[in-house]
Amino acid sequence: MAAPGADRFQNALLAALPPGALALLEPGLEALALPRRLQLELPDRKIEYAYFPETGIASIVAPSAPGMQVEVGIVGREGMTGIAAVHATDRSPYSVYMQVGGAGHRVPVGVVAAAMERSAPCRHVFLAFAQALLIQVSETAVANARGTISQRLARWLLMVQDRVGGPEIPLTHEFLSLMMGARRSGVTEATHELARQGLLAGARGKIVVLDRPGLREHAGRFYGIPESEQKRLFD
Repeated sequence: MAAPGADRFQNALLAALPPGALALLEPGLEALALPRRLQLELPDRKIEYAYFPETGIASIVAPSAPGMQVEVGIVGREGMTGIAAVHATDRSPYSVYMQVGGAGHRVPVGVVAAAMERSAPCRHVFLAFAQALLIQVSETAVANARGTISQRLARWLLMVQDRVGGPEIPLTHEFLSLMMGARRSGVTEATHELARQGLLAGARGKIVVLDRPGLREHAGRFYGIPESEQKRLFD
């Protein structure tokens, strides 16, 4: 689905846009660094920009209790933030911020909305990603309801590795517990369980994936459905 001349983009959606559709975004397209913890969206606040990461990962986070949060979705080089604009609204009840720092582009959401109105290919690409993200969020709910902590951790590490592209994932157990909505002690035990099986290794401030096929087997049916949907829509 990559468009001619779009290979200058590492973001899959920008790369998928044909030249005419891309030209509608380019006047507002701004390259920028996306450092860790950068806030991209605030709950129930008007969204100003859609972000298209090329490296790094953004977390979509929902409040789960006073002072508590849980991650409901992630976005990396395969997608975009600002999905509310794709759905013809201007805000969401969730926050979005960079979980793993990187770089990418941003576009005012008004430019995205206008491009979707004027260009059927633009509409198709952004709505296709909205579908893929919906499946991801739905499968996260299934995993949180039915999976063990170690299965959920295996799934999450696979999803992150898909987006960072390498074996090293720069995250602490404390941050993992926040993202997974689980006690830190439970996440630590799940990490130790996967390490005992030789699937990963822990180092200060990061996790190293040693055996990706083994992680996939451990995650079972909780990994693969959103990935297959993304592949179906964009390959």
